[in-house]
Amino acid sequence: MVSHVSSIDTDHEDMIHDAQLDYYGKRLATCSSDRLVKLFDVVGDQQTFVAELRGHEGPVWELAWAHPSFGNILASCSYDRKVIIWKETANGWVNAWEHKNIHDSSINSISWCPYEYGVLSLACASSDGDITILSCVDGEWSFSKVSADKAHATGVTSVSWAPAVLPQQAGASVVKRLVSGGCDNAVRIWTCVDDVWQESPDVLSHHTDWVRDVAWAPSIGLSSSTIASCSQDGTVVIWTQDTAASGTWQKRVLRDFQAPVWRVSWSVTGNVLAVSASENKVTLWKESLEGDWTCLSEMTA
Repeated sequence: MVSHVSSIDTDHEDMIHDAQLDYYGKRLATCSSDRLVKLFDVVGDQQTFVAELRGHEGPVWELAWAHPSFGNILASCSYDRKVIIWKETANGWVNAWEHKNIHDSSINSISWCPYEYGVLSLACASSDGDITILSCVDGEWSFSKVSADKAHATGVTSVSWAPAVLPQQAGASVVKRLVSGGCDNAVRIWTCVDDVWQESPDVLSHHTDWVRDVAWAPSIGLSSSTIASCSQDGTVVIWTQDTAASGTWQKRVLRDFQAPVWRVSWSVTGNVLAVSASENKVTLWKESLEGDWTCLSEMTA
């Protein structure tokens, strides 16, 4: 069973929408409908307030830490249609870059690309139906859309990068992949080769209501890809593909929680899945050698 170790009084004045630990698990970032991002140092069961970041003009939905090889960098996205890149400097945390003209509606989800690609690149999913890739090269930011048409016609709720797959031969093209979830109840796969994005013909269909979150599992050296998706319909689905054989995606319903499921998140080793549902429970799941998913523990908030 998972035990309740400690709680943090963030002093947010409204609902908290996201909480993310950095790469080392030593710093916690939180965001809220009160328009604030807050940072805390975490050591054991002790927490120390570090900074309060102001810049958004609406509820802040999601946070994402960049890999530490790029420095101490945190991204936040908001209902105000802005993405802010925060950076720690010798004088504290600053609003290093602010992107506010890339979408026409709320930006709901953000995800940094794997650091192995050597570029600071952020995927942004919006209610306007588009997915935008923000990239920084030599301090200059540029953006592009993954599709000329809407990625999800009725809005994009979530986005997640696939683990890095580097070419085995010199001169071979680098292939990047994304997964997205939307208000059209669909999970979609996107592939980028030579800076050109295309949608995979494999639309992962099962959910009967909005897809609230998607998460591509970290690679543990297996020749397969695994994605988790969760939905307003109460279900969590595990999608797997044999990448060595470029097979079709297979699905397995983890459970029907009988309540909307908001978030799914993989452990760093990719073998344990955390599920957060609207019933105020967080459950942890692990796949057995027989391929069955077992609930390891649950905790009630």
